[in-house]
Amino acid sequence: FLCFRTSLVTTLIFVLLLQPPLTQLTIVTQPNIVLLMADDLGIGDVGCYGNDTIRTPNIDRLAKEGVKLTQHIAAAPLCTPSRAAFLTGRYPLRSGMDAINNYRVIFWNGGSGGLPPNETTFAKILQQQGYSTGLIGKWHQGVNCESRNDHCHHPLKHGFDYFYGMPFTLISDCQPSETPEMDRAFRRKLWLYTQMICLVTLTAALGRLTGLISVHWKTLTCLAGFSLLFFTSWFSSYGFVRYWNCIMMRNYEVTEQPMVTDRTTSLILRESISFIERNKHMPFLLFLSFLHSHTPLLTTEKFLGKSSHGLYGDNVEEMDWMVGQVLDAIDKEGLENNTLVYFASDHGGWLERQEGKRQLGGWNGIYRGGKAMGGWEGGIRVPGIFRWPGVLPAGTVIDEPTSLMDIYPTVVHLAGGVLPQDRVIDGRDLMPLLRGTVAHSEHEFLFHYCGIHLHAVRWHQKDSGAIWKAHYVTPVFSPLGAGACYDRGFCPCFGEGVTHHDPPLLFDLSRDPSEAKPLAADTEPRFDTVVRTIARAIEEHRRTLTPVPEQLSLYNVVWKPWLQPCCGTFPFCWCDKEGDI
Repeated sequence: FLCFRTSLVTTLIFVLLLQPPLTQLTIVTQPNIVLLMADDLGIGDVGCYGNDTIRTPNIDRLAKEGVKLTQHIAAAPLCTPSRAAFLTGRYPLRSGMDAINNYRVIFWNGGSGGLPPNETTFAKILQQQGYSTGLIGKWHQGVNCESRNDHCHHPLKHGFDYFYGMPFTLISDCQPSETPEMDRAFRRKLWLYTQMICLVTLTAALGRLTGLISVHWKTLTCLAGFSLLFFTSWFSSYGFVRYWNCIMMRNYEVTEQPMVTDRTTSLILRESISFIERNKHMPFLLFLSFLHSHTPLLTTEKFLGKSSHGLYGDNVEEMDWMVGQVLDAIDKEGLENNTLVYFASDHGGWLERQEGKRQLGGWNGIYRGGKAMGGWEGGIRVPGIFRWPGVLPAGTVIDEPTSLMDIYPTVVHLAGGVLPQDRVIDGRDLMPLLRGTVAHSEHEFLFHYCGIHLHAVRWHQKDSGAIWKAHYVTPVFSPLGAGACYDRGFCPCFGEGVTHHDPPLLFDLSRDPSEAKPLAADTEPRFDTVVRTIARAIEEHRRTLTPVPEQLSLYNVVWKPWLQPCCGTFPFCWCDKEGDI
């Protein structure tokens, strides 16, 4: 009997020794996945990335308990294309979600462009793997294609079981007390043209009445009709931006039109925590897409005036508090050790966003440029933090090129899914890098687009440790010598507002992360070799591109009344189905 017991114990010990480590066991199961994405947050706005005046203790806690990426790159410098790349793991021009013109994002809920139905998001794959999938907050990937209720671009058609939030994006027009933001310069032109047409019409009418001008009443009637038609054609859209774009939806139902901004933050937080509580007994994907820190910087009274950086700082600190509330909800349900939490921003901070002396946009730290700039680091280098206790080593910092597109294959593999085989996936699985089982990122080259225009390319030369960055196109800053396009409000991608470089401006980011000192052939012996290598990579990359319908074409971005989401009988669209909370 004693021999039997000894043999049994020996066998059990042997079996246990053959078992993989606990971290590997955890990875085999399907973890919960919580993706937290800020809007327009600069990398320099976060404490763990060097900011010592804006308080972000909860985001800093994620970095302390997990892995911080210092070279995390957005695939585009604006919301719509960057988020399309994030959701699909593909450069946005592969899905037609990058611009061929100056309309570089979805402009209207009533537009026809958006994330194509044939794109496969990570949410769709996780849904097929048995996950409960939810999106709370900002979407900005379109709503309808051909009719008001086809919802072809809607989150529920792209793999999310539940959606609560804005199908559009937060803009200053949503806050009645703020100066309108959407297409501001174009609206001024339209109003000027309207006044000019009316002036001509009135002058002709007065001339006819006084006998000074011989004008037929028929001509005057046509002029008056044209004036009214012109005014109605643009005012029916731009005059009601708050009603058309500033709406909240729950799944397919419009719940607020226009949205009640005073309670938006509370509702989004409540919905996020509720989703965690409802799905705690099954694997879930929660994509909390913050409206913070985009203008008009909706901030509750509790946080107003609390930071050292005005309203923008208040707004960032409130978002950090929301991150803490979500983490507390995860801990409360005992899900901490089985939940991968990720925090990032969709692109860099908006340097040009100012009202008088108020700075309403973010700060990008030591990095040059900002939002809308496809090449400069400040427009595309963003915070990137992962936490998964017991699986990812706490307090780790990784200075390797990674991309927001990498989230796609990372979460698909964790869920036990398979990547689509019928298309190019540009993202790479980050788990080996995050866990420390490999030393380098799988990315050798990253391509930095501004719209459909290639502005820069990054080459990670792993054997030397150098990270080369070649700029082929850069924006012309205005006023001259400034660090952004303050005269324009946004830096353009093409035309008179950019400079083309041949040979390209070349930097080694490992020595010059601020891109302050371009290298030259007479001072850098590897200059010609590096430029030739990058040029070959561009040729190979372009061979992988195929023509697709342009989702941000002028036709697709204009407002179409028959596509406008409406909670009443169009055009009488207003409702508040939330009530007080």
